[in-house]
Amino acid sequence: MHLSRYPRLRFAHLPTPLERLDRLTEALGGPEIWIKRDDCTGMSSGGNKTRKLEFLMAEAVEQGADMVMTQGATQSNHARQTAAFAARLGMDCHILLEDRTKYQDDNYNLNGNVLLDHLHGASTEKFPGGHDMPGEMEKTAEKMRSAGRNVYVIPGGGSNATGALGYVNCALELVAQANDTGLVIDHLVHATGSSGTQAGLITGLSAINANIPLLGFGTRAPQEKQETMVYDLACKTAEKLGCPGVVSRDVVRADTSYVGEGYGLPREDTIEAVRMFAELEGILLDPVYSGKGAAGLIDYCRTGKFKAGERVVFLHTGGSAALFGYDSVLPRSRELAAE
Repeated sequence: MHLSRYPRLRFAHLPTPLERLDRLTEALGGPEIWIKRDDCTGMSSGGNKTRKLEFLMAEAVEQGADMVMTQGATQSNHARQTAAFAARLGMDCHILLEDRTKYQDDNYNLNGNVLLDHLHGASTEKFPGGHDMPGEMEKTAEKMRSAGRNVYVIPGGGSNATGALGYVNCALELVAQANDTGLVIDHLVHATGSSGTQAGLITGLSAINANIPLLGFGTRAPQEKQETMVYDLACKTAEKLGCPGVVSRDVVRADTSYVGEGYGLPREDTIEAVRMFAELEGILLDPVYSGKGAAGLIDYCRTGKFKAGERVVFLHTGGSAALFGYDSVLPRSRELAAE
């Protein structure tokens, strides 16, 4: 695969680190846990969308866009990183935000990623949950186009074949790092939502015959729907790369047991995972994506699904900015015990 054939903006801080988590490994007493730090990609506090946006925003520039538009949940990491790219390129950015949690507190609705959206100069509009957000975005884009704007529309999460190229590239990067360090990866896991990250990874890993099992821990959709979305996008990505048929359906796996009551609603094990990574490793997760992915990782270690002696890589998709919108559900400070 020769990814240089596709337009790309090289804004991300790559390669992201691949590190062993010594204290978390010891605390769980099972497999050897490693982390791929895609929270360190650099744009507006980093995250997995930066890899996708390098290709998406390059396509926008190639098409002469003067405005970029996307959509997501209120505390969308993708929206924040899109706004940052637009700011760097001098483009206008408009974001449609959907209320998927019904949280009413000001921190959730005005702080965290929302604050950063506006700080980067993006305009936003809010919709109740359950809307046809792609449809609303197309209607808004058409209004802008009729007013003379050249609008480039990015799907939620940056999840199309162009955006997925970012995680094809990540698969190549990760395997190269593992080869250089002598790390044999038995399992690769991450949080999966709009499907672009997992689709890109599975396409890249399959195309180079890496033989690394990939598991996505779902954050929203039921298992069958999640796996179908990932597989369909992986097939489109493989076609774009010129290697159709390289992805087989049986290698696309998602476990949606850790979603809880719904998207953006953290369970107790989500909060525990956020706390453990922060207290043991100094690493910040978020309560929407990486926290749920880490909850799955921790449970798989505790229940023996990941076995002692195996090496597991957790791909950290970022999202720590959202923590500041979730202060009402996060652990409070601990008081020192009286002597």
